[in-house]
Amino acid sequence: MSERAVRLSQAGGPEVMQLQTVEVGDPGPGEIRIRQKAAGLNYIDIYQRSGVYNIPMPSGLGLEGAGVVEAVGEGVTHLQVGDRVAYASQPIGAYATARVMPARCVVRLPDSLSFEQGAAMMLKGLTVQYLLRKTLPQGGLQAGDHVLFHAAAGGVGLIACQWAKALGLRLIATAGSDAKCQLALQHGAEVAINYQRENFADRVKEITGGEGVKVVYDSVGASTFEGSLACLRNFGLMVSFGNASGIVPPVPTSALAGKGLYLTRPSLFTHLSSREATQAMADDLFGVVASGHVKIEVEKQYPLEAVQQAHRDMESRSTTGASVLRLD
Repeated sequence: MSERAVRLSQAGGPEVMQLQTVEVGDPGPGEIRIRQKAAGLNYIDIYQRSGVYNIPMPSGLGLEGAGVVEAVGEGVTHLQVGDRVAYASQPIGAYATARVMPARCVVRLPDSLSFEQGAAMMLKGLTVQYLLRKTLPQGGLQAGDHVLFHAAAGGVGLIACQWAKALGLRLIATAGSDAKCQLALQHGAEVAINYQRENFADRVKEITGGEGVKVVYDSVGASTFEGSLACLRNFGLMVSFGNASGIVPPVPTSALAGKGLYLTRPSLFTHLSSREATQAMADDLFGVVASGHVKIEVEKQYPLEAVQQAHRDMESRSTTGASVLRLD
C-alpha cells in the first residue's frame, strides 16, 4: 500500500525534509500497522534532522503519534485491529500517514482524548512523568518544595507546570518573554522568570531565601547550564534533558564538589525499555489527565505538507505549548 511520509537523505535545515510516497507492508511478529491521524512535533526531531543527534540516512522523522490499529502481527496480544492508540517510541518515522512499528511501546488511547491530544501528549507527558516522578533529588520531593523548570512555556513545560502543582510542588518557571511567563503562571507555576530580562540564578536565590532549589530540570542546555548549577542547594540534583541552545560543554567533576551536587542526563527511551514500564508510565499520565489536574492543549496543527514551516516555527521559539502534524 502506498502512503505519504517525510524522508530526509542528509542532515541539515528544514529544507532537507521531503514528502515522498512510500510502500507500507504488513506487520511482522511483534509488530502492528497504524493508520496515523496525527504526529507530535518535538525538539528532538530538530536535533535528529539537523545532525545534533546522528541518525542513519536516509531516514524518516518523528517519534510520537496517534491513530488506529489496521493490522496486528503474530504474538501481539495487548492490541487489536480497530484500537485507538498512541505512542512515543523508536524507531523514527511518525511523520507518515501509516507505518509498521513494534507494538511493545504502543498503548491504547482513552476515548476521552482526541488523536491530536494523543500525538501531542505522549512524548511530552511521559517526559514529565519520568522527570517529576522518577528523576528525584536526594530524599525525594515533598509538597512545598521549590523546583526550577526551564522553557516552561513549551509543550513539556506546560504539562510540568500543571503536574507539579497537582503534586504540591512550588515550580519556578523560566521563559523567554513576558507573554510566555504569563502562560506558565496560568498553568500552575508559582513564579515565572523572563531570562531575557533577569538573571534567573539571582532571582531563584531571592525567591528561596538564598537556599536554592532541590532540583533543576533543564532542557535548554548550554546557555543555562552554569546558572542552573548556581540555583541548586547543597546536595541538589541537576537534570539536563535537552540541548535547545546547544550541547552542554564537558563539565569537570570539580564543578559539583562545592555543594556536593548530583548531575544526570536521563533519556525517555531508557524508561520505555519494556511494554510493562511503558504501560505503567502511560497509566500515570492518563490518570493525571483524567483527573483534570493536567489539560492537554494543542496550540497549533500543521498539514503534513507544511512540515518545513513547522520546524522553522519551533526553531525560532515562536511556538508555545504543543504542536502536531495532521495526517488524515
